Amino acid sequence: MNVQHDAGDPRRTGLINAELRRLSPDLVALQEVCYPARRDQLAELVEGTGLTHTTHQADVIELPEGARHDGSALATRWPHQVLEVLDHRPSAQSDAHWWTLAAAVDVPELGQLLFILPTTPWQLDQAAVREKQLIAAVELDGRHRFGLPTIIAGDLNASPSSAGIRFLTGLQSLNGRSTSYNDAWAVAGQGSGYTWTVANPLAEAEIDRLIGQPNHRRRIDYIFVGSTHAHPAARARVLHAELVGDNSVDGVWLSDHFGVLVDLDVVPV
Repeated sequence: MNVQHDAGDPRRTGLINAELRRLSPDLVALQEVCYPARRDQLAELVEGTGLTHTTHQADVIELPEGARHDGSALATRWPHQVLEVLDHRPSAQSDAHWWTLAAAVDVPELGQLLFILPTTPWQLDQAAVREKQLIAAVELDGRHRFGLPTIIAGDLNASPSSAGIRFLTGLQSLNGRSTSYNDAWAVAGQGSGYTWTVANPLAEAEIDRLIGQPNHRRRIDYIFVGSTHAHPAARARVLHAELVGDNSVDGVWLSDHFGVLVDLDVVPV
């Protein structure tokens, strides 16, 4: 879930925390979380959730002056260890300082699972940059993957029909490379699955400011699961996928993005 840092209504962080307590997830990927030096929003988001193991972008990357005031974060119920971080420096077209992180998560009774968190530029004309980052994320998986299927989760700012997402799902190659992951929403989600849409008043305001066109609706937040080609010794069957925060609570919307929740049944073969 992209939590939109602490913009707008100050109740949002507490409401997201309440939703995490209710859902009780084991692995969480978060984007646009306030840097701890300004506000330890990550601690507030996971308080009382059982997600006692956390890593913020600022913990593992030395940020340059002028970097954005928010970043990505990982929270897990079980211990995790950061294996590698890809530092995507801002381009001439974007001042966003994003990363891709690979962490090994210790799943009880099953072993280690690789959890990869990429975040890519939002600008509509930055498809080539997004594609380059997604290729790098796949290469990262190749360097560190375990027997359990890899999970890739993040705000990828790309629609399912884009080259980058088609590449991840095995529908096309990029730069002579190919791969295949299961798009959890395509497997088990119902409906369009739009996560950034004018149906959300917070997103509507951002869409008007950044895109300037009405009726903008896209699915840009994803959870991907490693395929049997890469993980012949285990399966991660996608049992269920739903949107999170797609309704207001007492008139307050949780974020300008809807989150994605997926239930996986992970079993050895």
